[in-house]
Amino acid sequence: MLSALALSPLALGATAFAAPTPEDKLRAAVDGPQRSAANRARDGARHPYETLAFFGLRPDAQVIEIAPGGGWYTEILAAYLSPKGRLYAAHEPAEGSPGQQRARKAFADKLVADPATYGRVVLGTLPVERFTDIHPPGGADAVLTFRNIHNWISDGHFDETLRAFFAVLKPGGVLGVEEHRALPGTSLSQVIASGYVPQDFVVDRARAAGFRLAAISEINANPRDTHDHARGVWSLPPTLRGGEVDRAKYLAIGESDRMTLRFVKPAR
Repeated sequence: MLSALALSPLALGATAFAAPTPEDKLRAAVDGPQRSAANRARDGARHPYETLAFFGLRPDAQVIEIAPGGGWYTEILAAYLSPKGRLYAAHEPAEGSPGQQRARKAFADKLVADPATYGRVVLGTLPVERFTDIHPPGGADAVLTFRNIHNWISDGHFDETLRAFFAVLKPGGVLGVEEHRALPGTSLSQVIASGYVPQDFVVDRARAAGFRLAAISEINANPRDTHDHARGVWSLPPTLRGGEVDRAKYLAIGESDRMTLRFVKPAR
């Protein structure tokens, strides 16, 4: 016999209108209308739902997105973290090179054009040695970086940037990393030339900055990527720097083989 509670209209209503889970909210943000068609077209290569779920974000979290570029992940994160969380976008410096200034302005214009999605996003500046204008130290729940580490190695401030991430995170906070993955033993000169970074190098440098490696995911692995292209990682989509030269081959490979790592700032 069914219990009275099972037949209760109140119980049925509570079930029908249960609050969405964080997973539901993340899926809605990935599938939401705020995303451009061009960005959606890359989901099969970038796996945004699986990547962000692996990082363990909550919709009420304080998240810093590092070097968001044109806002590929910003479109998802801003929607997911609204209205209870907050997204901080650490972009190029406003007083940087002409190219950096153009990139920052284009991103700022994107935010202003859609206040319903981006009205709570805080625009700040990339750290080199420390954050200066975006978030108080020790208060962020997560710092996320997608395909940026090779640039910091080339510019000579990878270790300093990792220390800045460590300082801005609260104890237990997450550093989420996605990066083009080199074959083991790749030299730093090859890293700079190719854009691919050895996974063990990233892990070693993050540990030296104080982080603990919590988990590794292969969601962004690509076994078709041989890592030895004439123009490095930029030979592959979406850049296709070689133009029509071997274009079909690179399209068949797809986007790069990438590591996906979750680090944690220890509680003590």
